[in-house]
Amino acid sequence: MSIYPVCPERLTTALLRYVDDRIPTGGFLKACLENDLLQAACTADDECRLCLPEIMRYIANELPSACWGSPSKVKEWLRGKRAQASA
Repeated sequence: MSIYPVCPERLTTALLRYVDDRIPTGGFLKACLENDLLQAACTADDECRLCLPEIMRYIANELPSACWGSPSKVKEWLRGKRAQASA
């Protein structure tokens, strides 16, 4: 059983793809990753809006700190795959 039972599986799956494969997320999760909670709340569907605190806890507790927290950190994280591929 997940310790984050409120997080929709589609979101945790998207976050794992973001971390593991550096695949961009949709707008709601991107706003969460960038720590833009106003944008996250404005773009969330009903399900995501209700579990926004749990999603943020998941990001803070489960994802590497290098991949979230600001727009520049998210951009650099996504850029990392291209840098690895060209090396």
